[in-house]
Amino acid sequence: MNTPIKTIQLLLLCVLWIFPTSPAIAQQQVPSRVDIAFNRYYDYDEITDLLHQLVEAYPELLSLQSLGKSEQGREMWMVTLNNPETGDDSEKPAMWIDGNVHGNEVQAAETVLYTIWYLAKSYGEVEPLTKLMDRCAFYLLPMQNPDGRDYWFDEPNTPSSSRSGQRPTDNDYDGQLDEDGPEDLDGDGHIGRMWRFDPNGMFRRNAKDPRIIERVGDGEKGELSRAGSEGIDNDGDGRINEDGPGGYDMNRNWPTDWQPNYIQFGAGDYPFDRPETKAIGQFILAHPNIAAGQSYHNSGGMILRGPGASYAKDTYPRSDLRMYDKLGEAGEEMLPFYRYMVLYVDLYTVHGGFVNWLAEGLGIASFTNELWSSAKILQSKEARLDSEGRMRWQDRVLFGQTFTDFTEYDHPTLGRVLIGGGTKYSSRNTPPFMLEEGCHRNFAFTMFHAGHMPQISFDWVEVKSLGDDLWQITLEIGNEKIIPSRTGIAAANKIGQPDRLTLSGDGVQVVVSGRLNDRFDTTINTVKDRKHIIRHESGIPGEGRSTFRYLVTGPTGASVTLRYEAEKTMNIETTFTLNEENTDD
Repeated sequence: MNTPIKTIQLLLLCVLWIFPTSPAIAQQQVPSRVDIAFNRYYDYDEITDLLHQLVEAYPELLSLQSLGKSEQGREMWMVTLNNPETGDDSEKPAMWIDGNVHGNEVQAAETVLYTIWYLAKSYGEVEPLTKLMDRCAFYLLPMQNPDGRDYWFDEPNTPSSSRSGQRPTDNDYDGQLDEDGPEDLDGDGHIGRMWRFDPNGMFRRNAKDPRIIERVGDGEKGELSRAGSEGIDNDGDGRINEDGPGGYDMNRNWPTDWQPNYIQFGAGDYPFDRPETKAIGQFILAHPNIAAGQSYHNSGGMILRGPGASYAKDTYPRSDLRMYDKLGEAGEEMLPFYRYMVLYVDLYTVHGGFVNWLAEGLGIASFTNELWSSAKILQSKEARLDSEGRMRWQDRVLFGQTFTDFTEYDHPTLGRVLIGGGTKYSSRNTPPFMLEEGCHRNFAFTMFHAGHMPQISFDWVEVKSLGDDLWQITLEIGNEKIIPSRTGIAAANKIGQPDRLTLSGDGVQVVVSGRLNDRFDTTINTVKDRKHIIRHESGIPGEGRSTFRYLVTGPTGASVTLRYEAEKTMNIETTFTLNEENTDD
């Protein structure tokens, strides 16, 4: 009778040995004061409500403000995450994080929402994130384009439509605004594809799966021709859906390398001519402490950096390229099936892009992550699905929810057509069951990026008497992070204020000051005026140090204060006396 009991006890001991305690098993499940499901998408009103809930639940960390109103009058809600007990947000290195500049790129907003939620619930529970939030501040804007987001959710769309904001625009230059948009002719709630019946067409329906429309072989005749996206010719100009709602691109409306519409379609009349970009620009320009930036988009599995045009490639100094490579290559490790890429080299030319304005116009270390990669379908970069394979995957995993079967329709100008195909959820958006993993991995990379905003310290200070109350003070200031206190672009183009090292002390006079190549250098790049201030244009390099020297007069025991100030990291200060015993290595 005792044998089974002893056996059960032994098994329990083995389980406890392998899994010591239930808290250890569940320790990664940090509880939240606000429950949010990240296996679904939220419209503008729902995200607005969740942001208010989060700020109310975590008032010690989060605050909410509207940057302004969108074209249609929606508030542009931005959350500031900062621990005021460790300083004001403006006194710390800060990261700007946003998403959904294009209305259809909806999972970008969920990723920013996830970032706010995960950071807030982790404070005091997850040590690395707690330390990060004590040192840094975050400005988080889930929806750059709230009008476009709402239009995408509320109206029939394709996966790629409603990128624009919603200011009426004359895209076909006929003097009318938004007069020829798409129509949901088959009533499925989406804008599908139209195929005209044509005995000499170049396409046919697949024999095995009629949902697949494929090109015929050379010398063969098909049965269908392309007829564009679902809709009719509203303005009678012979074209369909050429002037729908909006029709511009807010990611081409930023100052750096802005080009007019005839060069860069969708650029607007001039930089910041859209209320959304103007509101964002005003906030960022008022916060020179922003040292890093991330703007989430939605398709391609990419970690993108500038420049956006080939002629700007020489504006990136080698030090900046090393910085971006270290961050981007880490991202490739953290984000399976993503590629670290350069915009103009690996994708296409972009004029007036947001990430280019941050990096090249403001000296902010910035990336754009494209969140969904179709390679995740097969969990392989190399494998590719053909049309039949992709349809099988959608059937088996998504149960056909992202496809509308083709049906015949009597079109007023095209005659008999087929209408159907992928819904607006079919290609560019992460399937909901995969959404949380994508949010977390991108959040983790962005926190790695944030964690490498500059952090400086006095690494070494030497005080040496030269006799007759003359003293030599040599010091090194180090930066343990990848991002310098001033990027090479900022230094070269004199963007913002240079770093400043200041020496002060009662009865202490500076005779000579300047920067050294290293602590053993016997030459000095001298400061000519206001010698107590050394302006350090190049800043403290990433994972490096800078060396400085002062020759001062003053009595033994006089107190001296050194203060180093930089826009994109916390200022530091140290005080010592003129005494050789105060050398600190």
